[in-house]
Amino acid sequence: MTAYIIRRLLWAIPVLIIISLVTFGLEHSVPGGPFDKEKALPEEIVKNLEAYYHLDQPLWKQYIMYINGVLHFDLGPSYSSRTRKVEDIIRDHFPVSFQLGMFAMAIALIIGIPLGIISALKQNTITDYTAMFFAILGVSVPSMVIGPFLIWIFALKLKWFPVARWGSFRHAVLPAITLGIGYAALLARLTRASMLQVIREDYIRTAKSKGLSQWEVIMKHALKNALIPVVTVLGPLFANLITGSMVVEQIFGIPGMGKYFVVSVGNRDYPVIMGVILLYGVLIIAANLIVDIAYAWIDPRIKYS
Repeated sequence: MTAYIIRRLLWAIPVLIIISLVTFGLEHSVPGGPFDKEKALPEEIVKNLEAYYHLDQPLWKQYIMYINGVLHFDLGPSYSSRTRKVEDIIRDHFPVSFQLGMFAMAIALIIGIPLGIISALKQNTITDYTAMFFAILGVSVPSMVIGPFLIWIFALKLKWFPVARWGSFRHAVLPAITLGIGYAALLARLTRASMLQVIREDYIRTAKSKGLSQWEVIMKHALKNALIPVVTVLGPLFANLITGSMVVEQIFGIPGMGKYFVVSVGNRDYPVIMGVILLYGVLIIAANLIVDIAYAWIDPRIKYS
């Protein structure tokens, strides 16, 4: 297992290099520049700014300079917030998105997996139909509809939670539900399909014939194997949640990375775009590695040489 983990970490290096190359090439191929404003700046000022940020250099040289900075843990200055460096922006905004993502992930797991299990055990009953109706509803209705609806009910009418902003746990409830409900529906459908396949296996029938209770059969024998497809999805899902959701953060006025990233794309703030995408790449790689390790824990038959 140790050799496998080391191999995966070494493979992560060329993967991140490719991600950085593609991102760097795409962001510089988009028309416009970081200093193009509605009211055009004098040409002399634009040239001075480009020289200051080395944008007057050839692209290959800019890329090498950027990678050299990354190797020294320097992601460069932001073009739009000129008094701040990219690592400072990530340090300020990423923890907010991380907290929101963790709350949303908890909601998705707590609702989605039990709902999928119950639906599979009660297949083709009113319980199954009701659960899958809400699952399809959760997948179909976008967060830009769920968010304002929850605000109207629980913030404006019942006054249980704040309308927006970020601070206490109460501020996190509505945005976490808005962000997590769609993923809960996804996990419920996936868990149901996987559980239906597993409970028809021969070893499940053998466990039942030994006189084990349904609870023991499900928890000790069926659930672990049924969770393998679910765990596969949880890796990229986790990375996606904790890096921020632009829509949810915009609706609830949350100062997270998702909202800031979209603003940076509009401003052509190349260092911020690169920094956030590299962060997302690192999180995806780490999450997938954790998923692979979890496979071996869930199913001892899975070995890594």
